[in-house]
Amino acid sequence: EVRLVESGGGSVQTGGSLRLSCTASGFQFNDYVIGWFRQAPGKEREGVSCFRNTDGSTYYSDSVKGRFTIASDGAKNTVYLQMNNLKPEDTALYYCAGVEGIVTGDLPLADREYDYWGQGTQVAVSS
Repeated sequence: EVRLVESGGGSVQTGGSLRLSCTASGFQFNDYVIGWFRQAPGKEREGVSCFRNTDGSTYYSDSVKGRFTIASDGAKNTVYLQMNNLKPEDTALYYCAGVEGIVTGDLPLADREYDYWGQGTQVAVSS
């Protein structure tokens, strides 16, 4: 029933911007955590950002801090990842993950704490 769909990926040059969207259906938006992850060929999955609706908490990995911003639009059941000043190292498949309910503890969540995962959207940053 729950489905997360990412969009907004594309190809940009170094320094460009993209806004990714994670749109949820069949998902409880009263309390939730949505995380953004990325995976590049030959590398492990990396959590880059997450947002907890319950208290408005956010998390950013060191590699994207100051460049990426996560935000939500409850009316659209969508969480966005605004990516600015993109670098070639940001090239990866980006996908979102979600978990419903009140999730306690510090952010970020461990990967295993998420119940739902999207299929991803490709981001390519050329030099």
